[in-house]
Amino acid sequence: MPGPTVVAVKSLKGIGHADKQFRAEVQTVGVIKHTNLVRLIGFCVKGNARFLVYEYMSNGSLDSHLFSEKATLLNWDLRYQIALGIAKGLAYLHEECENCIIHCDIKPENILLDVEFCAKIADFGMAKLLGREFNSALTTIRGTMGYLAPEWISGQRITKKADVYSFGIVLLEIISGRRSTKRLKFGSHRYFPLYAAAQVNEGNVLCLLDGRLEGNANVKELDVACRVACWCIQDEENDRPSMGQVVHMLEGVVNTVIPPIPSSFQNLIEGENSRIYSDEG
Repeated sequence: MPGPTVVAVKSLKGIGHADKQFRAEVQTVGVIKHTNLVRLIGFCVKGNARFLVYEYMSNGSLDSHLFSEKATLLNWDLRYQIALGIAKGLAYLHEECENCIIHCDIKPENILLDVEFCAKIADFGMAKLLGREFNSALTTIRGTMGYLAPEWISGQRITKKADVYSFGIVLLEIISGRRSTKRLKFGSHRYFPLYAAAQVNEGNVLCLLDGRLEGNANVKELDVACRVACWCIQDEENDRPSMGQVVHMLEGVVNTVIPPIPSSFQNLIEGENSRIYSDEG
């Protein structure tokens, strides 16, 4: 690297899981390049220690900006561009690489932001490579609760649509500035994605916008983003769009119709008091 360069060094120690994580990262992000993927500059193995050298992301993680009061508040334009960047990165992994790559751990902590707040997908330690003759993989790795697709939770084989589900949850968090697992104030269920799906179905999306933005958002983009998120979290993987389709929706290339409320959510809504949809603010 010519001249002084700031980098980020990730250290993995031990054997077993650490070795698998190291190999997964080198075999995925180590051999591909895309604007919306964090760049692996180099790696080193010394005894049981393994080191991965990445480009430095000066604005940290998306998680820190969405959920920390100390970080810079992301305006709507930045949020929409970040969401689109994540979608483009995943579309590249799923549809443009020689082998389809399922990231398996899409969440705000694994989305890094460079000096211009360009989104970069990071942490490929759980990634799965699928040859073009395969479309699914069996994984025993425990992902992050709150972002796992129903088929993963039930122990079925996963496809790239598991990443689509995780993206949908992340998109809801980008829109709302709240963790999807954070409960609403009233009611017996109080699951935020359920609340969001119901509001989108009714065409009431402004109530989902992060209150700190004080309503400052492109309403058309907000509506599209909310619809896309709810398409991505459909129960059946075949009902979810591909990430390429998500990119086209967010870019306005195709029309995004209102999605149905996922059947698992619908079962929870029936008979529930409407107060479960009251946000705690």
